[in-house]
Amino acid sequence: MIQPYSRGTFILLVISAVVRWPAGIAKEPKASPEMRSEVLLSLSASVPAAALEAPSPDPDGMLIVPAGPFTMGANDEGELDERPAHTVNIGAFYMDKTEVTNEAYAACVDAKKCRPWDDQIATRNHAGTEAAFRGARQPAIGVSWFDSRDYCQFRGARLPREAEWEKAARGTDGRKFPWGNEKPGAVHGVFGRAFGRDATESVGSYAAGRGPYGHDDLAGNVWEWVEDLYDPYAYRRAAAAEGVPGDCAAIKKAQDDLRREGKEGFTGSNPIPNECERVLRGGAFNYWGDGLRASNRVHHGPSFRLVMSGFRCAKDVVIP
Repeated sequence: MIQPYSRGTFILLVISAVVRWPAGIAKEPKASPEMRSEVLLSLSASVPAAALEAPSPDPDGMLIVPAGPFTMGANDEGELDERPAHTVNIGAFYMDKTEVTNEAYAACVDAKKCRPWDDQIATRNHAGTEAAFRGARQPAIGVSWFDSRDYCQFRGARLPREAEWEKAARGTDGRKFPWGNEKPGAVHGVFGRAFGRDATESVGSYAAGRGPYGHDDLAGNVWEWVEDLYDPYAYRRAAAAEGVPGDCAAIKKAQDDLRREGKEGFTGSNPIPNECERVLRGGAFNYWGDGLRASNRVHHGPSFRLVMSGFRCAKDVVIP
């Protein structure tokens, strides 16, 4: 059974081996140069001018997150795998302004560079009709970590690192949510919806919920796959200040230690893994409001294809 409001238990364990390509997705025009200019102008209000001037132009659909330190994690809230709060210093990078849409993912499938999404993921898991999730501008769901990686490579990009994702959501002021510290409300995003009755919405529908660098839907709509392996002890390791988790061997040892010590709740309500899983961030349409905090970490096996999860891409900043 799904427990949509418990931290981490947002997935369904049914993974389909047979998928069919859904037809009839309406295509929408690409953003015009004028629209891109508006994005850059809005970004310039929150990002230092020097960070915008050096690496130009931004890749289509991406916004820059400048280099420098930020606070990752939390000390007195959330789960134990979010602790302690610590300073991480990372380089500048680009990240998609929105989650990858059905329309965009379909182009990768058409090019035979991505496998089709699981087009029965909603129906099979009693999440409502498949059509309710498949609007052209809704986030792509029913895609695994591997599918997400392949799509980003198709675009000449990559999945964001966990530290990159959190910096994009928190900026440098240590805010709890992408928009600040105000408690989540209906103006901020898609969350707290009834599973089986409600669905996702078109990306970019909630301007009030934007992050400090202009990114949309970093809280709610769908969980987002990121590059990193899930390490419950990531914030305690020597490389924590660089945002680097342990390798798979170190992670498995940490999992064994937690089981031996009876700390099943250390990683939230999801069970302690028996394999090296991947991180997802950001909450989903059926998640509870307080769980949308930008430090919240959840995890699942990279082959899982979920009705509540999608992704966005990132890219290194290259100085000409």
